Amino acid sequence: MDKKRCEWCLGHDIYVKYHDEHWGVPRYDDKTLFEFLTLEGAQAGLNWLTILKKQEGYRKAFVDWDVQKVARFSEKKILKTLENPNIIRNKLKVRSTVTNAQSFIRIQNEYGSFSEYFWNFSGGKPIINKYKTMAQVPATTALSDKMSKQFKKDGFKFVGSTIVYAYMQSMGMVNDHTTACFRHKQLK
Repeated sequence: MDKKRCEWCLGHDIYVKYHDEHWGVPRYDDKTLFEFLTLEGAQAGLNWLTILKKQEGYRKAFVDWDVQKVARFSEKKILKTLENPNIIRNKLKVRSTVTNAQSFIRIQNEYGSFSEYFWNFSGGKPIINKYKTMAQVPATTALSDKMSKQFKKDGFKFVGSTIVYAYMQSMGMVNDHTTACFRHKQLK
């Protein structure tokens, strides 16, 4: 018997795998939080499938998401990274990854972990929405607006409200699986 899924993931195996195993699952480890902060920013102006196909390339380019090493990328290393065909070779996006790593470390030092900072916005718990269709799912919310504003204040780049809301979904801060989707109930 086929499982009922959110319609956005249908048609691509990589989307189905991401939907079933990752999207909406609460994530608390800083490495994953840094990875997806980068990937969500890289997705700006592109589709998510493009980014998922390049996820492994990003992992290698950004030294397995070692935030300390990424924060110390030299100009030479940044220019070398921009030559990598396995990532989105956008100067602003690559440079923002280094800037974001530096901001990420400042937040870790201030809060003890980036996870503590991130999850503090939702009171430490996922927000369970009850949308019947994907058309009901917003692109931004008052919370993503607030988080975006704070992220920018804290020195992060490529963190507009739409990107932040997608980040909240991918990190499981919000469960936007439609109510008929098998994952909605599992992640409740």
